[in-house]
Amino acid sequence: MIPPTPPDRHADVGAYALGVLDAADAEQFEVHLAACDWCAAELEQLMGLPRVLADFKASAPTPETITAVPGPGLLHGLLGEVTATRRGRARRRLFLVAAAVVLIVGGPLAALSLKGGAADPPAPAAPPLASAVRAQYAEGEKVTSVDPDTKVSAGVSMASRPWGTQVVLELANVKGPLSCSLIAVGKDGHRQTVTTWAVPKGGYGIPGSPAKWNREPLYAAGGAALDRGDIDHFEISTLEGKRLATVKA
Repeated sequence: MIPPTPPDRHADVGAYALGVLDAADAEQFEVHLAACDWCAAELEQLMGLPRVLADFKASAPTPETITAVPGPGLLHGLLGEVTATRRGRARRRLFLVAAAVVLIVGGPLAALSLKGGAADPPAPAAPPLASAVRAQYAEGEKVTSVDPDTKVSAGVSMASRPWGTQVVLELANVKGPLSCSLIAVGKDGHRQTVTTWAVPKGGYGIPGSPAKWNREPLYAAGGAALDRGDIDHFEISTLEGKRLATVKA
């Protein structure tokens, strides 16, 4: 499939699946990913690669399964090649480099796994940044709400910080395409934008959706320069001003 937009950001999908993007680039790619069905489909195919790499790196190859053990420099070089090519190469190049890493670390056994051997395929692994946001949501003080009109389900997790309040949003049962924002409203009526995001056509947290990506809720992180005790509620709205949900703090 030919990507519908220029390949500069599409090429990041392989590096994102391998977890080699730095935090800033990963965050920018996630913004792009939210509005790009093509990258979402490609990522779903690639998400098993990190687990394959980890499983075979942790194994202990014997002389019968591997004829030479590469030094760490070769492995680091291959990972460096992934990083170096992510901006100017297509997904095929990134996938081949990742496959080469698996073959070097795991030897012939890894080749059998990639070719569909007897071993079960690894379970998809969540990208590192997405997992970190989910962990932040789980650790904070949570409040939830389901809007009676839109049926959008929203949860907000809060954690006090020296600079204000760290906020993580969990959003489900919302369909796009939409551009949305999370607003923190203080007890004095003061309003602050916590974060903004895009909802693709398939939506987030849609039960029974044929695509796994669309069945998962959206997690978005941000912060408010308000103390936890000064926040009255949160509003989730489109950028055009249509309310999707309100969560009492």
